Amino acid sequence: MRIHLQSAHLVAIIAIALVTALLLAVKFRPATWRGVLFEAVVANVGAFAAVLAFEALTA
Repeated sequence: MRIHLQSAHLVAIIAIALVTALLLAVKFRPATWRGVLFEAVVANVGAFAAVLAFEALTA
């Protein structure tokens, strides 16, 4: 199974990551920059996994 990420996939990753980071920030309200950084990393990993899963299911 080959997975090809195109520019549309990258846009989807960025959009999902931004929305997820916003939702995490609203829910947990981090007090330090490390908390914000952790939430951003979690959001990006989740977005990347979501796009890869979608690509794998539709390929």
